[in-house]
Amino acid sequence: MAAVAKAASDAERITSLHYRVTGTVPEWGRVKAEASMRTAPMTMGMEMNATGRYGGSRLEVLFVDGAMYVHGEAVETERLKGASWFSAEPAAWGLDLTGNNSYGVLPRQLEGNPVVQSMMLTASKDVRRIATETVDGARTTHYKGTVTSDGLKAARDAAVGVAARERQINSLGQFWAMRLKGTLTVDLWIGDDNRTKQFRMRSDTFASKGGTTDQPLEIVDGDPLDMTVTFLDVDQPVAVETPPSEDTVDLATLTDGVPTV
Repeated sequence: MAAVAKAASDAERITSLHYRVTGTVPEWGRVKAEASMRTAPMTMGMEMNATGRYGGSRLEVLFVDGAMYVHGEAVETERLKGASWFSAEPAAWGLDLTGNNSYGVLPRQLEGNPVVQSMMLTASKDVRRIATETVDGARTTHYKGTVTSDGLKAARDAAVGVAARERQINSLGQFWAMRLKGTLTVDLWIGDDNRTKQFRMRSDTFASKGGTTDQPLEIVDGDPLDMTVTFLDVDQPVAVETPPSEDTVDLATLTDGVPTV
């Protein structure tokens, strides 16, 4: 627990991150993504594909100055009036449960800040050391534990200090946003520098269907989540630039429907 808490404390000070995501996400299938983000102001650029939603086609998604920009093979470009990108605002990424908005372009699991997600193991009551392992060329210690919403609530209520409490509030919000069912299993790899190198999240999920006048809302079992996030670079310069305005069309100005992605 001391090692996990130390890594979480260090993560709170991260100002930028380059990371990779692999795994299986409910309703989206196999997902691969690589992204760079910075925390102030909250900015992110990601290239991804998802076999279930995009058929493996590449998609580039940017969040800059409260707006989202989308480009790639998965976009129906014939609706973009000759442009290569479409934009939408207000858009937000990396915030709490109610603050994120990617207009359905990203899975909820990828809307969350991976720095916050990596701290969830601090709410576990059964953390154990597994082994010393090499991750992306770095020597790490592998820890594992389980996290529940009740555990995150208890950690939130017991948090001392503004930063620690905010971390637990954001962790709880992201737990709920991912529609996790019961227990989340978290594997965490911490380097010799006490920094997080990688984490893996696994859980059953729930889904909803219906909610119309003909069919009442029903909560059903969802697909399992199994997502691994690897930290590639920390606190290095990150530049996410908006695409040229002449090559971008505002989603609100499209009269022939929302581009399919």
